[in-house]
Amino acid sequence: MNFQKVRLAGGLYFVATPIGTARDITLRALDILASADVIAAEDTRSLRRLMEIHGVPLEGRRILAYHDHSGAGARNRLLGELADGKSVAYASEAGMPLIADPGYDLGKQAAEAGFLVTCAPGASAVVTALTLGGLPTDSFYFAGFLPNASGARRAKIESLREVPGTLVFYESPKRVGACLSDLAEVLGGEREAAVCRELTKKFEEVRRGSLSELAEQYSEGSTKGEVVLLVDRGHSQSVNDSDLELSLQKALETHSVRDAADLVSKMYGLPRRQVYQMALKMGKV
Repeated sequence: MNFQKVRLAGGLYFVATPIGTARDITLRALDILASADVIAAEDTRSLRRLMEIHGVPLEGRRILAYHDHSGAGARNRLLGELADGKSVAYASEAGMPLIADPGYDLGKQAAEAGFLVTCAPGASAVVTALTLGGLPTDSFYFAGFLPNASGARRAKIESLREVPGTLVFYESPKRVGACLSDLAEVLGGEREAAVCRELTKKFEEVRRGSLSELAEQYSEGSTKGEVVLLVDRGHSQSVNDSDLELSLQKALETHSVRDAADLVSKMYGLPRRQVYQMALKMGKV
């Protein structure tokens, strides 16, 4: 791979790295890695290996570690290098820095201090999955990783019910089945979704289907590799108030207010809180 040694102005340069295939790095990213006075990385070994693959020499430079557990000390050291007028290149382990990866506090404080902050953009699992998933891309919401515990995970999913765009999640391969099951339970099993796995790698795979179908496919054990989940936006039907009240009346004959609201909100694809408030008023009559 060709790269050029260039004269960089003092400042912070965020560098995107490949999410899988090593050749997905950009020429500009290689130029910056070859030329920066200081190099920092979320994972020093993986960045060193990437530079070796592309023949980018360190030439006596160390790769400094900066990640979620580095603390203020490592950040202040890099800010000190910027204060000395040096160019600092920072790369997270895979994809774009800050996108479910470290770098936010470093970039924020560097900008607040008046230093140049720029980026050599590149691969991102979020946009790659959106390109391959077969779901609408005109509007999307990246929610990162959902909570590990099922109760907290369902609460978070509920808060995203009315987002008017495709939902994008990162997920551990060990929790894909449980996460899909909770998504189907909260959002409705009929919503279209896609499971994108090992993007740009040898065993890249995209499975498309409804949440119920995918939850069943991943119900037994864990899968392997990095996973991005996509879920289509809700397509709520127009609901007549009188129809909603009639359904609630029937449900309240045999269910508690809470259970009746759960049942009817899922029936019409409406926010549970809205239906629950109506059920409360009807239950008091």
